[in-house]
Amino acid sequence: MEIAFKNVSYTVKEPFPKIILGDINIEFKSGKINGITGQAGSGKSVLAQMINALILPTKGSILIGDSEIYEGKIFNIKNIRSKIGLVYQKPEEQFFLPTVLKEVSFGITNFKENQRQKENLVIEILQMVGLNETYLKRNPFTLSSGEKRKVAIASILIHDPEVIILDEPTIGLDNASKKNIIKTIKSLKTKYNKTVFVISKDTDLLLKICDYVVVLNKGQVVLEGNKYDVFTNKNLEDYGVKRPDIINFEMLALNKKKVKLGYRDEINDLMKDVYRYVK
Repeated sequence: MEIAFKNVSYTVKEPFPKIILGDINIEFKSGKINGITGQAGSGKSVLAQMINALILPTKGSILIGDSEIYEGKIFNIKNIRSKIGLVYQKPEEQFFLPTVLKEVSFGITNFKENQRQKENLVIEILQMVGLNETYLKRNPFTLSSGEKRKVAIASILIHDPEVIILDEPTIGLDNASKKNIIKTIKSLKTKYNKTVFVISKDTDLLLKICDYVVVLNKGQVVLEGNKYDVFTNKNLEDYGVKRPDIINFEMLALNKKKVKLGYRDEINDLMKDVYRYVK
């Protein structure tokens, strides 16, 4: 599903007028993983909530597939909400039922009289995020941080949205859990053809998984485009955004040693390039 922001602004009036987003013009293509980053207060979370119509623009319009949000008015709100799912930074804030089965299947009304069919569907969805049927009777509040995020994603996927928004999906996770979540996010695009938005200050994460990156600063889009173009931009750190470690190394090799390694997402691929050069 393609999404386009056209001259979008968002202003709050209390306790005093403040522009949170100003004159945003961006187009997001269908079937891509999009990263939205920026320092605290840059407006990235507001932008994400606008995609799901949780916050409405005070000026401009947002085209979401064949639906439109225009200066506080929503056309086809049910259509928007049915096609877009949002997973919050703290997934447990979305939980309110005692088992994974009930949590993931909440809102599904097709199987009122056939519990086994419902369980089979939930198992199928859990497998999409790397979990299995042993989780059905477990309490989602007692799971690990990585497992909670997977259950939260599953509770969105069961409604088969076209767009999934993930707010800081790897924050607070250990390396093993982070790798599992990264694998899950990549599969949303490659296996299930979802359009994904990842809201994060972790640029190393965004380099690994994204196709397209937007950088916000003080409510303005200051950089956007292919992730390599954005993360190699000389002005990136002026906006309070950390350059990914791999990109830093590659740029250092080029600028100091005149060695062009090429831009890589993964450290293992980078090490292979280094080995080929010194061999």
